[in-house]
Amino acid sequence: MKFLLYAFVGVHVLSLNSGKAIYRNDMSQRTFEEIKEEIAHYGDVAKAIINLAVYGKAQNRSYERLALLVDTVGPRLSGSKSLEKAIQIMYQNLKHDGLENVHLEPVKIPHWERGEESAVMLEPRMHKMAILGLGSSIGTPPEGITAEVLVVTSFDELQRRAPEARGKIVVYNQPYTNYSQTVQYRVQGAVEAAKVGALASLIRSVASFSIYSPHTGIQEYQDGVPKIPTACVTVEDAEMISRMVSRGSRIVIQLKMGANNYPDVDSFNTVAEIIGSKYPEEVVLVSGHLDSWDVGQGAMDDGGGAFISWEALSLIKDLGLRPKRTLRLVLWTAEEQGGIGAFQYYQLHKANISKYSLVMESDSGTFLPSGLKFTGSEKARAIMKEVMNLLQPINITQVFSDGEGTDINFWIQAGVPGASLLDDFYKYFSFHHSRGDTITVMDPKQMNVAAALWAVVSYVVADMEEMLPRS
Repeated sequence: MKFLLYAFVGVHVLSLNSGKAIYRNDMSQRTFEEIKEEIAHYGDVAKAIINLAVYGKAQNRSYERLALLVDTVGPRLSGSKSLEKAIQIMYQNLKHDGLENVHLEPVKIPHWERGEESAVMLEPRMHKMAILGLGSSIGTPPEGITAEVLVVTSFDELQRRAPEARGKIVVYNQPYTNYSQTVQYRVQGAVEAAKVGALASLIRSVASFSIYSPHTGIQEYQDGVPKIPTACVTVEDAEMISRMVSRGSRIVIQLKMGANNYPDVDSFNTVAEIIGSKYPEEVVLVSGHLDSWDVGQGAMDDGGGAFISWEALSLIKDLGLRPKRTLRLVLWTAEEQGGIGAFQYYQLHKANISKYSLVMESDSGTFLPSGLKFTGSEKARAIMKEVMNLLQPINITQVFSDGEGTDINFWIQAGVPGASLLDDFYKYFSFHHSRGDTITVMDPKQMNVAAALWAVVSYVVADMEEMLPRS
């Protein structure tokens, strides 16, 4: 991106529903060079935050806090007692930490339980398969579903072979390209298989690496299409079944799933703040989600993101800093079901959309970040590049595109700038939604660095005289 000079011209006072920021009259004529100079003055503050997080008394704190929660509570599935226990623990933790306006905002969230589940290949030989039912799937009859399989590698192949699918279990052996492209098979696989008369669907786990590990996740049914049971299988089993079929073998699988969907239950988004000193009604939001899937510990997805977001406010508070506008921490509930808690937060707060300068979500791992992903206007991007230059002491200064996140997309689509971490996606999707997502995956030193970046960016944007400019 080439270097540009910008001038903010005129006074912009726009309707709250427009999604545009309100700029103050006395700042409307500032040049980009003046804004660069303002940001450069935060160099000492940035170094103080980095030193405290990476080398000082706060080092490893986010990791230790996270380990205590996930070891105590375990996984935190939407609708479960363990999620609500974690929310209450975090509410008390944030109050004890001395943060301000700590409160719970009630929402309704889905309640699904997987129950007992199994898959066994009966022909041409006996083989017990590792599976995980997909979120919101229905169960099978008690005796299970026993049927021959049809293996396909794409939705196009399924359509071409639609007459073969009726009465069978469709096994998707789609290649992994990247998560955003490949996850469509997990989300839509059951619906597409049901449309052609399949009895059930099994999806090759959406994972960058596997050691015989099934990876679960949400799937979605469609009105007017029969609901069929669906689960993920390991990469190894999907490939083996595909090889055997290619040699002419007839594969028969018995699938049993005790999954059940229950009525929505009460839950909460967890909120804490450092109230702004000059523009308290304006907000920089930092966030991660507290819920997880029901396997592993949910330490990586998204315990790490939630806890570096808490750590960002802790670091700022510990240094006695109070930004001009409010820093708001939100720990979302029911992200894994499609941003359910975050959508209800957006509906509750969107009347104040013009007062949100930046929304941030960490939900792609808290390993050693490569930089900051950002979505916003070119003017805002130029400002964020200057802010990231403050991270030179830890050599993480790059700004990339696509700052979206499930929980903040509602705001970004309405015009609010958004940011997330660019992390090691290969490692992330090796453990994502699997039993391997435990605290063992996490590295305290890498979490220190991620927290430092998160704190510097959120503090500086919250303390600058102007909100980030929008399109």
